[in-house]
Amino acid sequence: MSETTTANKETRGFQSEVKQLLHLMIHSLYSNKEIFLRELISNASDAADKLRFQALSNPELYQGDADLGVKLSFDKETKTITISDNGIGMTRENVIDHLGTIAKSGTAEFFSKLSDEQTKDSQLIGQFGVGFYSAFIVADAVTVRTRVAGAASNEAVQWHSEGEGEYTVESIEKASRGTDIILHLRDEGEEFLSEWRLRDVISKYSDHIGIPVFIQTEDRDDEGKETGNKKWEQINKAQALWTRSKSDISDEEYQEFYKHVSHDFAEPLVWSHNKVEGKNDYTSLLYIPSKAPWDMMNRDHKSGLKLYVQRVFIMDDAEQFMPSYLRFVRGLIDSNDLPLNVSREILQDNKVTQSLRNACSKRVLTMLERMASNDAEKYQTFWKQFGLVMKEGPAEDMANKEKIAGLLRFASTELDSAEQTIGLASYVERMKEGQDKIYYLTADSYAAAKNSPHLEQFKAKGIEVVLMFDRIDEWLMNYLTEFDGKQFQSITKAGLDLSKFEDEAEKEKHKETEQEFKSVVERIKGYLGDRVKDVRTTFKLATTPAVVVTDDFEMGTQMAKLLEAAGQAVPEVKYIFEINPDHALVKMMSDEADEVAFGRWVEVLLGQAMLAERGSMTDPSQFLGAMNQLLTKV
Repeated sequence: MSETTTANKETRGFQSEVKQLLHLMIHSLYSNKEIFLRELISNASDAADKLRFQALSNPELYQGDADLGVKLSFDKETKTITISDNGIGMTRENVIDHLGTIAKSGTAEFFSKLSDEQTKDSQLIGQFGVGFYSAFIVADAVTVRTRVAGAASNEAVQWHSEGEGEYTVESIEKASRGTDIILHLRDEGEEFLSEWRLRDVISKYSDHIGIPVFIQTEDRDDEGKETGNKKWEQINKAQALWTRSKSDISDEEYQEFYKHVSHDFAEPLVWSHNKVEGKNDYTSLLYIPSKAPWDMMNRDHKSGLKLYVQRVFIMDDAEQFMPSYLRFVRGLIDSNDLPLNVSREILQDNKVTQSLRNACSKRVLTMLERMASNDAEKYQTFWKQFGLVMKEGPAEDMANKEKIAGLLRFASTELDSAEQTIGLASYVERMKEGQDKIYYLTADSYAAAKNSPHLEQFKAKGIEVVLMFDRIDEWLMNYLTEFDGKQFQSITKAGLDLSKFEDEAEKEKHKETEQEFKSVVERIKGYLGDRVKDVRTTFKLATTPAVVVTDDFEMGTQMAKLLEAAGQAVPEVKYIFEINPDHALVKMMSDEADEVAFGRWVEVLLGQAMLAERGSMTDPSQFLGAMNQLLTKV
């Protein structure tokens, strides 16, 4: 290919993150060298999709060549591989932005995620949208020649780099639109200077690409002898995978297509391929990844499906077809009912969009239900990666709240483990006779939940309690009020009533004890005043002298902490102070005639209860002073 270098040549330095990435590519990814070809062909396919879309409104962009495709050739003498496409191409600004900069926030976090193990597996490279740089796995220099569709032949651009700190950009002549990528192979990459090696890689990774991929091969006569001429031979099927019959697609093809649409190198957990005809005609191909993207919890995380309309690519990351709590789902949707010129703004309020969103959401939830019932181990893999996001579901998707609740997993007192493996359905199956509520406890950590004094009587009576210790759990329980007809009951709320699990003798004894301690309760109320909302006796404790609880409709401790951590103003939480009349310390306090000493006992017991509930107290010095005075007296 001819080119003319002009005075418009400049040398530029790579963004610092690109330097890190190039070093990573050159020195760390030799275990999977062939991924470079998959990434570059995938990029070429995307360029063809974008041209096809833009040509809908501007057919002149095709400039007489509407047959889109990718061509591969190699030269053993110069040790080069050339990958050419006739897609959308790039302007000079595009080249600088796309090939000299990682134009995405959070790059520092991205590199912090690249542990040694992940680096070897290259798990995050494609996800981050920098697949082009994989060329440096096999090449010590890369040349890119590109001309954007609609531009004149002398408006083409050449980019060149040897993978060090700099690259050059210059104007050249290029006869046709599209992009040529020339890889100058290092010694370790010479294995790809083979027609059969290239065929093998392309068949493995790119058979599903919706445009033809050609390789330059030797022409042969009828007797099989080389004629000395070259010809282009198509290698792949060049039929969009989702348009084929499911029975004709192998698992390996589905898996490779997932890697194409997601730029993820790990295998997906499950997928669902469906063609729907009726009120809405569409095809969906949805995947559940096995690994969460590194930036899934970031606000600027891009999510959504690839959108096609009548097999024409429209946009990436069409988030309108998947609710936020399912933002990890990858794949595509191909609709026959949306207009070809559809925009993100039109999608937002379109009735067809809402219908497809509902259908896709139910499809994903069904996939997860099947996974949970058929392969608990695989579902646990999913939950560890995406459980936090799924917990956003009950608040966002009221129509599917029961389905989502059935997919949630928690720890519980049933198992002595912090692993979140307990489903609500299995909890309901184990409920004691007469139990009509699902008891739960929220805390800062598993250790805090497991050792909470609120659990003492539940353990004694053999009643299972769901343990929640993710930051989102308290917020979740504002929206998840029941499951399978059973109400949720926080065991740190004042409305907790375990009397149904007591016999008549126990109930009678508790009434007598309450009457005996009535004067003690009044003394405590008189001492504390408005520092607490109320004081009362409790029989839910065994080895703990006192706890604090909140009213059923008042903000709980964990929600208050959550809002405080977010910098929001939080109303004061007024606690109810509950004392255990059977505990030795409470009995000592009740026998204390000296009001000053009595007050010290109250300070100590209230301080302990606040530490157990909040992990802190309003005035630690008051607690410590009372404690020291009592210890001195002892």
